[in-house]
Amino acid sequence: MAIDDPLDEHEQSERVLAWLRQNGIALVGGIVLGLAAIGGWKWWGHHQYTEALADADRYQQVISAIEAGDPEAASRITTLDNGVYAELAGLELASRQVRAGENEKAIATLRAIKPADERMATIVHQRLARLLVDAGKGEEAIGLLEGADTAMALEVRGDAEYALGKTDDARAAYMQALTRMDVASPRRKLLELKLMEVGGKPDDSEVRS
Repeated sequence: MAIDDPLDEHEQSERVLAWLRQNGIALVGGIVLGLAAIGGWKWWGHHQYTEALADADRYQQVISAIEAGDPEAASRITTLDNGVYAELAGLELASRQVRAGENEKAIATLRAIKPADERMATIVHQRLARLLVDAGKGEEAIGLLEGADTAMALEVRGDAEYALGKTDDARAAYMQALTRMDVASPRRKLLELKLMEVGGKPDDSEVRS
């Protein structure tokens, strides 16, 4: 048995060498591909990081243009590849336009925002609806707020209903808004005044909550 052992070892080494001759290229190729994948992953991570920095820089340039009152600021927003940055820049531009008394331009700016995120869509719709109420487009404002049940959305809906002469609907919206508004909110007093203006009582809404 002891004599057979070296032969077994020799046979095993021959088999290993034969396997390497048959599969060596594939083995080396697999190692090369593995190293390439690691290198590619690192390159992709660096590329993503570089792109994120570039996006942030372009966003800051657009914001600076908005703050400076650049008339080309609106068109510069379209150059932002990152959707979130474009949405935030649009909101900033609309806010500046409102402060400047350019409500029609602000409406156009908000209409141009196409948010993919539901929370961002809520913010955009509420701001747009408020401007539409001021522009005498209450019906369109109500349509934008369809299904929204936050305190702010309900308050704006009440404003739209009131502007359309629908005091009962406005009162119902304001009362519902109060039940969803924090008691410490600085807007609560204003909302209570709106409710009283359409014949409601703040105490009634608190009971219903």
